Amino acid sequence: MSIKSLLMPMISQRLLSRERLEKRRARFERNRQSHGEPHRVRYFHQIDDPYSALSACSLPLLTQRYKIEVDVRLVGPPADAAAPERAMLVDYSRIDAQRLAQRHGLWFRDPGAQPGAQHLQQAGRLLLDAINQGDVITRAEAISRALWHVDSGHVDTLQGDRLRDDSRSEQLATSDALASHLLASEALRRKQGHYLGATFLYGGEWYWGIDRLHHLERRLQALGAQHGGGADLLYPPGEDLATVHGAGENPEIDFFFSFRSPYSAIVTPRVFALARHAGARVNLRYLLPMVMRGLPVPAEKRGYIAADAAREAHWRGTPFGRVNDPVGKPTERGLALIPLAQKLGRGETYVSAFMHGVWAEGIDAGSDRGLRSIVQRAGLPWADAQDALQDEGWREVAERNRQDMFARGIWGVPSFVVGDTAVWGQDRLWAVEEALRRAGSGQSSPPGPDRA
Repeated sequence: MSIKSLLMPMISQRLLSRERLEKRRARFERNRQSHGEPHRVRYFHQIDDPYSALSACSLPLLTQRYKIEVDVRLVGPPADAAAPERAMLVDYSRIDAQRLAQRHGLWFRDPGAQPGAQHLQQAGRLLLDAINQGDVITRAEAISRALWHVDSGHVDTLQGDRLRDDSRSEQLATSDALASHLLASEALRRKQGHYLGATFLYGGEWYWGIDRLHHLERRLQALGAQHGGGADLLYPPGEDLATVHGAGENPEIDFFFSFRSPYSAIVTPRVFALARHAGARVNLRYLLPMVMRGLPVPAEKRGYIAADAAREAHWRGTPFGRVNDPVGKPTERGLALIPLAQKLGRGETYVSAFMHGVWAEGIDAGSDRGLRSIVQRAGLPWADAQDALQDEGWREVAERNRQDMFARGIWGVPSFVVGDTAVWGQDRLWAVEEALRRAGSGQSSPPGPDRA
């Protein structure tokens, strides 16, 4: 065992602990109060991002519910290193945003393509004008909605739900002013530790899109920052095992995962529980991690994912945080044993044991001692496991799984496919449940958001 693998679990347990997060929050609040500052939320809006279009809908609702000031900044897309499959990310974002809009009663329709460069430029100038005029909270949704309207014409000013040319265009912020604002906002976002649009920052803690606003709302409610009290949420997160009780004949869930993905780790027990609840079979579609496929992961991306996964795990009651990063040899050894586990009918048990051992207990799967403990917990013979470690056949399967996942328009893990529905993210099991329910009732996927 190396010094790194010995120390990493202890360090990660401290860094990702709920106690540390709560202390940081309390320290921020003490400082805020001592300086007499308001609850100030900074929101980074990406002009061409469907998730930002949804987040814009939340701005007036948040300010109506909570005693907060919102500082809106415009940003461009994430850097290439943070979006290695940009074309698929862009296409999927529109599909997923429409799915989210339908779930929460918001407006967004996927037009099948991104807005044109001229429309984006003019919408950006409108948004910057709204920021400068101090009414961006009330205007951002209408501008975003007009931008994404299928029939939007040349974008200059707002009439109804469309953007049209108008003499007022000469009064808008200039293109140079917009470019300068974007550069400054992107530098600020990077300095403060993030890389995406549709992100909210409060007290050093990031919240991505309407999917994570429930964490921010609970934090503000705990501080007594509501207008008029109340503890309901604007966009309640999906609850697992809410609706599916038997899902037709032999339903299947393709579960695409990586042993190095913290989101894969925290969703593993939930997807298996969902499958048992629905009487579905889980097909284990394992992949090599991106970094082991030559794709870099920026530091701000790694940091946010780890912190967000810990926050999500705590909220759902999933053990997580004592981590021994399985990158490299530990992941390869772990993947090499999946075929053996499947052969012995212990695939789910083994994957669960590996995920829990590495991400919740800090077990070093790169050592024989660590891997053996995982293997024995899963009920696999260690002697057979040692033989299986010599078989490289899993590499071909992992690559085939990657190609199959890409063919469905998905590039990241964890992802799930049920019939003709493909979704990405540990927070999308509600969409998996809906697909299983449709399968049980003989319905096909609705048009639009569930295509892949």
